[in-house]
Amino acid sequence: MTIVPAAFELAIVVAPDDVEELDHVNNVVYLRWVQNAAAAHWRALAPPADQSAIAWIVLRHEIDYKKPARAGDALIARTWVGPATRLSYERHTQVLRAADRKLLAQARTLWCPVSVATGRPTQISEAARAMFSAPAEP
Repeated sequence: MTIVPAAFELAIVVAPDDVEELDHVNNVVYLRWVQNAAAAHWRALAPPADQSAIAWIVLRHEIDYKKPARAGDALIARTWVGPATRLSYERHTQVLRAADRKLLAQARTLWCPVSVATGRPTQISEAARAMFSAPAEP
């Protein structure tokens, strides 16, 4: 049985500026929420030494849009990290409507840790790795 780290949830309220002329949230806003959820998850759990030494860059984003969100909607960005390689972490995010937890969008993002000091890819500590990555499937 694979142990998957617990999902982290970030509450969101759709602001009027998040909505485009078609009366639903713009796709770029979903991307911002995916990034905000990842950053909040890291800040909530990573050891302080890792937080000050490691930054994250995106290698790839994939987003599937399922249902629209509108101004004033209360949402939840639910995120977790799946299998990781030495320098690549696959993060999953779901954007859910808070009232009924209906899936509005889902994303898969590949992230790479980089050293704040050098700007080059680096590994995170074993402690952080254990908190943020699920073992690869056999």
